[in-house]
Amino acid sequence: MPSRIFDLAVVGGGIVGLAHAYMAAKVGKRVVVIERDPRANGASIRNFGFITVTGQARGESWRLARRTRDVWAEAAHQARIPIEQTGLYLTARSAEAVAVIEAFLATEMGEHCRLLAPEAFRTLASNLGGADLQGVLYSPHELRVESRTAIQALTAWLEEAFGVVFLNETVVFDAAPPRLRTSRGVVEAGATVVCPGEDFVTLYPEKIAAHRLRKCRLTMLKLADPGLRPPGVLMSDLSLVRYRGYADLPPARALDAKLRAEQPSAFANGVHLIAAQGADGGLIVGDSHHYDALPGPFAPASAEADILAEFERATGLEPPPVVERWTGVYAVSDERTYLIDQPEPGVRLVMVTSGTGASTGFGIAEGVIGELFDLKMEAA
Repeated sequence: MPSRIFDLAVVGGGIVGLAHAYMAAKVGKRVVVIERDPRANGASIRNFGFITVTGQARGESWRLARRTRDVWAEAAHQARIPIEQTGLYLTARSAEAVAVIEAFLATEMGEHCRLLAPEAFRTLASNLGGADLQGVLYSPHELRVESRTAIQALTAWLEEAFGVVFLNETVVFDAAPPRLRTSRGVVEAGATVVCPGEDFVTLYPEKIAAHRLRKCRLTMLKLADPGLRPPGVLMSDLSLVRYRGYADLPPARALDAKLRAEQPSAFANGVHLIAAQGADGGLIVGDSHHYDALPGPFAPASAEADILAEFERATGLEPPPVVERWTGVYAVSDERTYLIDQPEPGVRLVMVTSGTGASTGFGIAEGVIGELFDLKMEAA
């Protein structure tokens, strides 16, 4: 147990916790991160590593994603984390889907994005795209890292470059500064940020319960190398009725009705498509979404079938063999994309409640650290 006193204790070593550690450490704060597992093993590594700007809810979430993307680019370069892909290509298979894209491009969120003709996309993408392809939304804003290695690399860099102390396999019993009681003794810190992920009961359960959160279980797959290289991360028009940056636009209502009638199983399983390629050529593909107070560990085979069917419809490519399968769980809210609470003086409870921790976490953390320490952080 380190003997020195810290300016900030961060409870939780996932991406949201690491984002707060980074924002505090880079302005000179002495930081300790306390994580109950040997390393981050939850939703922070069980995802696409896709830092998504385009499609985030209009306004605050979109702004936070823009800022988070810029911080990821900065941090990844310094921490030697490879950027596996850049850019987003979202395929539209109907006039209704194209109408949503056109409405999106007319907003401020469409800056630097454009609608590609089918043949232009096929030229870029090794002839990918189903026979019914009507157009493709291109966004240059997105980045993708390999989350299962990037989180570990980010942790190591914070330790080496900034002297952040990591106490793993340590449970925090109470988080009130200046003395935090843990399973390894007392930690002294002037302030605390609690980032509990989907743990609703260990710290401040009453506060968390007041926000009426649920949990989402996602299902994801890794497919073998298809032998070609898409120009960026691929999505499909199911995403146009799931991501609020598109879905809140008026033309999305007609598309939603059309897709629900055509693909009821995909909606029942909460399926939309993201296909992201790693350095080894394999494709990370997903995902499905099932909601409950405690989602069970049993993922229906129909969800995997729907994911693979959507992959084939969107790309025109027969899915390569599945080489890995996994599930993840994260906190969700019907009312907000993230929450910041102050359960007691010097403590901030921070939870991303929309599955967008990698995409908005740095932006959220910048605001929290600035407010907590009364600092003027870099403008978003």
